[in-house]
Amino acid sequence: MNLFEFKQGNLIHSDEREAVPVQKWLARIRKGYGKKLTSLHAWNGWIVVILAFTGLILFQGLWRGILGEGRVLIRELHIVVGIASLVPVVYYLLLAGKHWKQLRGKAWQKVNVVIVLALLVGWLLSGLLLWQFRAVGPRWSGHALQVHDLLTWIGLPYVIYHSITRLKWLKEPHRRTVKTGRVSEGTGARAAVHPAAGPGAVMTRSTFIKTAIGAGIAITVGPSFLNWLGNQLSGGTTFDEAVATDANKLLPAPAPMPGSSPPIGGGSKGSFRIYTVTPIPKFDNASFSFTIDGLVEKKLQWNWEQFVALKREVQVSDFHCVTGWSVYNNTWEGIKLKDFLKMAGVKPGAKTVKFYSGDGVYTDALTLEQADMDDVLVAVMHDGKPIPSDLGGPVRLVVPKMYTYKSVKWLNRIELIDGEHIGYWEQRGYSNDAWV
Repeated sequence: MNLFEFKQGNLIHSDEREAVPVQKWLARIRKGYGKKLTSLHAWNGWIVVILAFTGLILFQGLWRGILGEGRVLIRELHIVVGIASLVPVVYYLLLAGKHWKQLRGKAWQKVNVVIVLALLVGWLLSGLLLWQFRAVGPRWSGHALQVHDLLTWIGLPYVIYHSITRLKWLKEPHRRTVKTGRVSEGTGARAAVHPAAGPGAVMTRSTFIKTAIGAGIAITVGPSFLNWLGNQLSGGTTFDEAVATDANKLLPAPAPMPGSSPPIGGGSKGSFRIYTVTPIPKFDNASFSFTIDGLVEKKLQWNWEQFVALKREVQVSDFHCVTGWSVYNNTWEGIKLKDFLKMAGVKPGAKTVKFYSGDGVYTDALTLEQADMDDVLVAVMHDGKPIPSDLGGPVRLVVPKMYTYKSVKWLNRIELIDGEHIGYWEQRGYSNDAWV
């Protein structure tokens, strides 16, 4: 029969019959529920620890120079473990019905479950968007990065607090090495204490320790979180702060063109994240030079006074980092790369334009066709101000249509070569195809 069938004298709907295998499958999964939930909790804890450790390394710019190629492997580990975090979430949801019944009347434990699930799902979804940054585009990946960061700032302190306060010595007083209750001699039972034996405690030892742990985490993490939150809300003060702490000492300062001050882009929207693979270099008039050489008709070199006297142009473009953040509506002032190449004269055998950073380590390259794009700029000013040292000044390359690892900071040399060149990050796993 299609819709109904008889079984042991009862009328059974076909949907009911088809649901039986699912119920049996769920019953098998939930068998040994307690041990599975404990194991799931432990695995989830290790996943969070690995994600926290690798995520903090990726977040801190200091580790970029120290780890080099190893940082790319850490990034891959972070992605794989992040995707794997879906497994305990799905598994728990299959056990959640029974667990939720056991939590009846335990409101705070229910809240904890909801918070942990929200953190894991939020990290997973925002992480997937960051992983697929090319598919979703810079705006979506930028929002995902903000969510990922926010959940980290909230989630890590919460997880640390939750983990410490759930330690057996704190949660179960009879398992502490130092016991506060008296035990009757010969019986092993806890001795009864008369209510009038001592003054009532303002708070229990357990509550006091939990409060102290929470306060310690807040004091440790709070200032960094507020600094991050301020950067997110201010949307551009990071550049102003970088200008205020500029380590370069170069005179004369470049005078902004009318399109730069006020900036025709209306002012940049967003905050820069300062990444570097070496200590940030600084320059003065004696140490600065800018060179074009290699397969050129005429080698060119400028000191600072000569360089700032070159004719400049103004352009507005967006700035996208491969790690997910973006700064929009930047007003840059500088010299087009293709104009520099015309000045030097490119020899017929040249195929690649290689760029050198003044940090002495970082290099990257563009093909001649890419270098001829109209918006590739050798920039000296941003939003009407000299580019500060923290953001790659006094001179940096700007390639708006590519991710910013192609926009070499502290640019001081351009070389025309006849072969290919694999840049610093491309040697360490980044794609040579850097198109946004």
